Amino acid sequence: MLRVLLERLRQGHRTAGYPAQEPALPDRYRGRPEIRAGACPEPCRACLQVCPTGALSREGSGVRLDVARCLFCGACEAACSGGVVRLTREYRMAARSREGLVLGGGDAQRTAQAVHEQARRLFGRSLKLREVSAGGCNACEADVNVLNTLVFDLGRFGVQFVASPRHADGLLITGPVSANMELALRKSYEAVPAPKIVIAVGACALSGGPFAGHPEVRGGADSVLPVDLYIPGCPPHPYTILDGILRLLGRLPS
Repeated sequence: MLRVLLERLRQGHRTAGYPAQEPALPDRYRGRPEIRAGACPEPCRACLQVCPTGALSREGSGVRLDVARCLFCGACEAACSGGVVRLTREYRMAARSREGLVLGGGDAQRTAQAVHEQARRLFGRSLKLREVSAGGCNACEADVNVLNTLVFDLGRFGVQFVASPRHADGLLITGPVSANMELALRKSYEAVPAPKIVIAVGACALSGGPFAGHPEVRGGADSVLPVDLYIPGCPPHPYTILDGILRLLGRLPS
């Protein structure tokens, strides 16, 4: 026992200082995309051609980007000779609506707003979530699970994952919602007592990601259920997920 106590003293405090401190992100981190205001060099369509999910589209003389479909691969930034498209280091990307994730030239993405007052009173200090992997590749699931480690310590914010939807206040959904998972997802949602919250995490859950348009997927969580929070990424960084959940609960300023 003495050895255990000494080792704990040696290791010190391991939980990150977020949200009181800005998180330390890796050097190669790719965050929120940015579309610079101004015309694209004509007749350049290089970024549109390399995007694997069609997240970019032409808008007049510029481009428009659907962050919900973005895989953050960086191909558009590398192909854009005019510097119109770039990936920033901003980790705060969650939004309350799909429209809030669509960017044009010079647009600033709107950060997630808190839920309505009644839900905030109910869930603001204690939120139980049932995670449903609806056909995901396990990348988003892994980064969600990381939130339970001592570095992030999701439980200190009163947010916990539970084993049954009947014990939950809402669902956290990953994956594009495959045909085989649609019924299970609907049943999970129905088992959660009202009022309830639905959070979609990752490009697949937001739009279908690289599987969008395939006949065996439904193209995202909001094609099946009402979604209260959209957290983009492929996969989203744990800080992106945590920031979105806390903003939804009114625990962070908008």
